[in-house]
Order: sequence, then C-alpha cells, then structure tokens
Amino acid sequence: MINIVIIDDEPQILEMIENYFNRVDGFNITSYQDASQAIAFIDLNSIDLVLLDIMMPQMDGLQILENLRDKIPSLPVVMMTAYSTLDRVLESHKLGAEHYLLKPFKSLSDVEKKIKKILDI
Repeated sequence: MINIVIIDDEPQILEMIENYFNRVDGFNITSYQDASQAIAFIDLNSIDLVLLDIMMPQMDGLQILENLRDKIPSLPVVMMTAYSTLDRVLESHKLGAEHYLLKPFKSLSDVEKKIKKILDI
C-alpha cells in the first residue's frame, strides 16, 4: 500500500484527488487542510509521498517543505500550485521538492503516473 498525504487549503482539490485515488488499487490517501495537523500525522506514520500546495494560508508550502526536509530528508514531496511563479518553483526545487504540478490538473491519471514514476512503481 502506497501511503500519500495531501496538504491543500482547498477542500475541492482534496476531495477530487481523494475520489480519484480511492478508485486506484494500492493507494491510501490521507488529506489535510491544516498544515500543523498534517505534519503531526506525517511524524507519527510511515508516508511514501506528500502532495503539497505551495500557497497555504497559515503556513506557506515552502515552510512546510523545509520542515519536512529537516525531519525526513528522504520523503518525496511534490508541490502543487495554481500560481506558478518561477521563483517559487525554483525555491521548492532548492528545498528538495521532487516535482511540481500545476492546478487545475489536466488529468489525475497524469498525477498518478508522476507519483508512480517518482516512487519507481
């Protein structure tokens, strides 16, 4: 089972991704709108990958990425953004993000393929 945590402040994004992956065998999805709750969950569980929104209200996605890198350097993190600025994307790569995805997604099957490629499955 592939354990993925999604952190995004938009409930419709979380619901859309959850609904898609709940129909795909081998994936267990846990989603959070609250970054602090997500970080606490990740600290206590074995997670294979995190999908993380860059623009979050209480804690910026780049701050969350830094926090995750400090605690679990090998955890793959894929950034998601609807506001693609080159500076933010470059900063996320400098901080160790595996990849970034533009929202709205063209296809969730493309997201699935990207996750499988990153995890080499």
